Amino acid sequence: MFLLQWLQRPIVKFILTTLFYFAIMMVLFYLYDYSGINQAKFIYNDF
Repeated sequence: MFLLQWLQRPIVKFILTTLFYFAIMMVLFYLYDYSGINQAKFIYNDF
């Protein structure tokens, strides 16, 4: 009961929502960097 009342406070809800969206953004940045979209792809890497 106390936890549910604590989670209903506006400042707690704001902080948890911010952390949630920050975590989503970090995962998306990691996946974008891991995919290597902006990295140059050379055919002849040994020359």
